Amino acid sequence: MTGRKIQYWVIPPDDNGEFVASMEEVLDVYERPYDPRVPVVCMDEQPVQLTKEVRTRIRATRNHPERVDYEYERAGTASLFLFVEPLAGWRSCKARPRRTKVDWAIEVAGLLDGRYAECEKVILVCDNLNTHTKGAFYEAFKPAVAHAYVKKIEFCYTPKHGSWLNIAENELSALTRQCLDGRRIGDLQTLSAEIEAWSEDVNSAQRGVDWQMKVGDARVKLKSVYPKIKF
Repeated sequence: MTGRKIQYWVIPPDDNGEFVASMEEVLDVYERPYDPRVPVVCMDEQPVQLTKEVRTRIRATRNHPERVDYEYERAGTASLFLFVEPLAGWRSCKARPRRTKVDWAIEVAGLLDGRYAECEKVILVCDNLNTHTKGAFYEAFKPAVAHAYVKKIEFCYTPKHGSWLNIAENELSALTRQCLDGRRIGDLQTLSAEIEAWSEDVNSAQRGVDWQMKVGDARVKLKSVYPKIKF
């Protein structure tokens, strides 16, 4: 055995036409000019461990920082559903007790009925998790309602081993660093309030996402993932 650390990473496959096709489709979507009638929205999910304090904290004084006991109590898990509209500088994050097809469909439907009610269509960028399907809407709503939701969405799936192509994944990483890391949150209500406050704070700055990689860049920098054509 060695003392070297191992870093787990999402490594793109070599010489893979399916990966390339999906990647270029996503990059084409990111190059589209902003159109409020047909917005591009990215979404991703993340599990969160809820933890409770088992000892009362000791408040900070002039002589010492706040003191928190090492021991804590697990209080179940929750799932975060984050949506970001890159060119508008807007994001929203919701917490739910579970991450099922129905949960996902309800969250997407909430956006279609709310912020995007007047849009012609929404281009939804997400990974190909088995809950992210058109059928999920039919498990959550009556057929006529589900059909209307599905017609309003243009799905764009990131390829397997290509999660880095999803802007929402980067936003979830920022949320974790800026809002959740090092904190003990013991219930869904508190978690929801905290992530909502984070979303409002970031949205107030209207911080957009300046995605740099284009199809031409990918064909040079990620040359190894493209199939080798033999004439």
